[in-house]
Amino acid sequence: MPTWIRPAGAACVLLLIPAFAPVARAREEHFAATQDATLPQGSQSATGEQVPADAQTKSQSSAASAQSSKNSKQKQKKNLPQAPEMNPNSSGTSQTKRMMWIVPNFAAVSAGVKFHPMTPKQKFWMATEDSFDYSSFAWTGVMAAQSYALDQYPELGTGGVAYGRYYWRGLLDGISNTYFSEAIVPVLTHEDARYFTMGHGGILRRFGYALSRVVVTKSDSGRNTFNISEVGGDFASAALSSAYYPPQERGMVKISEGWGAQLESAALNNIAKEFWPDVRKYVFHQH
Repeated sequence: MPTWIRPAGAACVLLLIPAFAPVARAREEHFAATQDATLPQGSQSATGEQVPADAQTKSQSSAASAQSSKNSKQKQKKNLPQAPEMNPNSSGTSQTKRMMWIVPNFAAVSAGVKFHPMTPKQKFWMATEDSFDYSSFAWTGVMAAQSYALDQYPELGTGGVAYGRYYWRGLLDGISNTYFSEAIVPVLTHEDARYFTMGHGGILRRFGYALSRVVVTKSDSGRNTFNISEVGGDFASAALSSAYYPPQERGMVKISEGWGAQLESAALNNIAKEFWPDVRKYVFHQH
């Protein structure tokens, strides 16, 4: 500290002492008046004057009434419901548990909702909901029928038995991909596999944001990070499929094809999640 600051500071304090004198006297008078109000009946005030009993009672009653009113207001304020913390940029629309009332949407977070990290148990439960929802079984049946009709894997044969082979493989594909990308990898990397809706801005900007979420996600601390959960989880699922598909459908080429198809599916799902609240608002007139 420069040496000239110390004497200057002392001089300022000395000059301010007279200015604080009236304040000090006022504080002494207020203290005396407060003591007078609490004196028992028949006692004297700090100035030596007798305090009337009715004045003492009136002062005590007034103080008790003020304290009671203050406590009542604090209680009412405490009981008021807390408004959710929302981002001012929120579009006013929200996500629902399902898109079009059928497609699972459990991993979508509405725009503007304050971030709260998920526990490992919650991550596995989210993956379980997505994997074993009734719509997942129905959608697997549709995709298995399509693959069977196109004879995508001739090695699986024909007939009802062949359709069953397509079905259980497709079902296992979906379950493994969901658990790897929403639970197993996110728990290991401390990432959050949910989709956090942007909900505001131009269409192209939101479209680009939805695509970027394939490779960018939030960590458990709420910061953006590389999406190992999606990229790595999809690859792990595609690699696992080599264990139960015919030998002709194995190898790095087939794994890469399956990996790319899953990343493409993730991108399309993100776009659907981003704009689903707008569809609800402007097409179905719901919020």
